[in-house]
Amino acid sequence: MASAWKGTKPKTGGVRFGPESHEVGTANHVHFEEKLHDSVVMVTQEEDGSFLVKVGFLKISHKYEIMFLLPAIQSLGREACSAPIPNLYLKVVDVAPVPEGHQVKCEYIAHKEGVIREELVLTSQIDDNPSVKVTLHARVLDRLHGTPMLLEGVKCVGTELEYDSEQSDWQGFD
Repeated sequence: MASAWKGTKPKTGGVRFGPESHEVGTANHVHFEEKLHDSVVMVTQEEDGSFLVKVGFLKISHKYEIMFLLPAIQSLGREACSAPIPNLYLKVVDVAPVPEGHQVKCEYIAHKEGVIREELVLTSQIDDNPSVKVTLHARVLDRLHGTPMLLEGVKCVGTELEYDSEQSDWQGFD
């Protein structure tokens, strides 16, 4: 009888566990780093010199304060500021020099569902030429998918609800 799995070898091996301890008071422990890598806003520099800021999951119609640290950027110097942005949903509140670079604080209103990419530009207050593009990247959940756990550096500061009163789940008291 011919094998239907022609050319394959049976898998050998398996899962191996460390030596078991049967002594009383001995237990296996899982250790986590003090701060998990995935629990903070991630800032990465792209090949073109721009920055990508991953802010995680947000919820539709909510307003967020987002803070992140950009490393020192030689071309901007210590005195960086935000270039005016023609964006109704993203506003840079503050750009402050810190020993590690620049602390950026902005506000964002999650106005559409799905993956969003919003851009802002930082410029030098001293020289007109240098500028650095910063792209915020997030996934915005609809109102039916619960409340996302926010990353460190992201804080919900309110809602921008635009619900029709007839569509609301609120029934009130009769």
